[in-house]
Amino acid sequence: MALTILVVNGPNLNLLGNRETDIYGRATLDELMADVAAHAESRGATVRHVQSNLEGDLVAAIQQAAGGGEGAADGVVLNAGALTHYSIALRDAIAAVDVPVVETHLSNVYAREDFRHTSAVAAVCIGVICGFGPTSYHLAVDALLHRLETGD
Repeated sequence: MALTILVVNGPNLNLLGNRETDIYGRATLDELMADVAAHAESRGATVRHVQSNLEGDLVAAIQQAAGGGEGAADGVVLNAGALTHYSIALRDAIAAVDVPVVETHLSNVYAREDFRHTSAVAAVCIGVICGFGPTSYHLAVDALLHRLETGD
């Protein structure tokens, strides 16, 4: 049975392709997610995607990933956008579920504004990948699949 990865994208990522293209590139979120889904499929996995500008929706998606029902997933790739830097609710949701999460960012957050250098969620994620543009998502999928397949 194929592994399922939930890709969770937070606030303003729906504006990809229009928003600060010098930082985030010209690909839209739909284009990016189609590319990520194709990459995951090449590795034998399936991808579901959720995007919301609302913190509670992201918390619910993470909780549902562990729920075993319709929203269940084997692992999560999370780009929480600006919520990364201050959402204790997201941090607590990740800590509360038995599903591995990889924090992911298109840009190198450590080469940007100081407030972006702190992540509220990194400590409860299995890893952080940032700064490689759309390839960040591919690397996150690969790392997550490696963890799920080997336990390493």
